[in-house]
Amino acid sequence: MRRITFAEALNEALREEMRRDPLVFCLGEDIAIFDGSFTVTRGLLAEFGPGRVIDTPISETSYVGAAIGAAIGAAIAGTRPVAELQFFDFITLAMDQIVNLGAKIRYMSGGQVKVPAVIRAP
Repeated sequence: MRRITFAEALNEALREEMRRDPLVFCLGEDIAIFDGSFTVTRGLLAEFGPGRVIDTPISETSYVGAAIGAAIGAAIAGTRPVAELQFFDFITLAMDQIVNLGAKIRYMSGGQVKVPAVIRAP
């Protein structure tokens, strides 16, 4: 059995999904040029380019909100964002977007609007 780290497994999963679906993209702090805090996004920028691996400003509120907005727009455009927070402790900064946008829109639309977003945080 092959043995790999969690970071390597996450990297493989992201790479596999990004190859399978051109509408999957990643965004977060230092995930492109610096490969993320724990190298989970290593090599993705080189393979998929800056349009699909996006470094964001240090503002969890803004880029998680952008991911939720892109996912809500998925009903129209089909995008599937993966937002990476550097540490789980910072998720509280984005709770308004997660709870009041992402979680409520499905309920408010009677299940018609899905939010296919991933918010990943170590």
